[in-house]
Amino acid sequence: MSIVTFYNSSKEQTGKTMSIAAIATYMAIEHNYRILVISTTNREDALKRCFWEQKKKKKNLGIFGPNASLEVENGVEGLARVIRSNKITPDIITNYTRVVFKDRFEILLGCETPPTDGAVIETVYPSIVKAANQYYDLVFVDLDNNVDEESRNAIIRDSDILIISLSQRLGSINKFVEAKEKNQLLKSNKTLLLVGRYDKFSKYNSKNISRYIGERNEILTLPYNTLFFEAAEEAGVPDLFLRFRKGLDPEDRNAFFIEEVKRASENIVYRLQDLQMKM
Repeated sequence: MSIVTFYNSSKEQTGKTMSIAAIATYMAIEHNYRILVISTTNREDALKRCFWEQKKKKKNLGIFGPNASLEVENGVEGLARVIRSNKITPDIITNYTRVVFKDRFEILLGCETPPTDGAVIETVYPSIVKAANQYYDLVFVDLDNNVDEESRNAIIRDSDILIISLSQRLGSINKFVEAKEKNQLLKSNKTLLLVGRYDKFSKYNSKNISRYIGERNEILTLPYNTLFFEAAEEAGVPDLFLRFRKGLDPEDRNAFFIEEVKRASENIVYRLQDLQMKM
């Protein structure tokens, strides 16, 4: 049971959430793991669009007044109430998740609107991650900058692997180099680098970036892929990966995308196995 946290320390768009969607979906299909993805965003959740069609809100003109919701809270807001009442158990988390593949892949969506009771949701994420790690084989955390520093640090500290999401901009790469000099964690075997929305034709390709920042192993990438990013807007990510599983001709323009998703997944599994052997 392991925690893999994806993090981008800057406000720059690096494709972090899309990288998690692709890698988690691929691993859920190809590996015998029970996977949970935890979204920590407080904005519109891109993960939701990847897997479920958006339903239009219907007006409720019943006895509770216009637009009153009769639904039981789900996602992280409902789970946060359980935690605050000290009733959380590892297996109860699944009551608040949404299922992508039964008994294989679930997602705990973030809280897009402020809780009605004024509670600060972000502070409960470390407890959620710890509890989930006792129940799921792999817990992927999409760690957002809206989470307070203390909670972010707690999640990173508890993570088995930290995946730093970068862009191909030279400024982004240089910022990482500067941060690496000051932070020993970024030099450890616990940390992997991943470039999202990757363009293999850029001068800043994975081999050149690896050489530039002094990485012995070629950094991971999640290439930009038209079919994938369209599927991510249309709740089509699971179907797309199931179609890709049937095999692609090496000359197919989508083959490189799948190869890199596979490489990232295998690197995560290998790094987890390596770290566990050294414990």
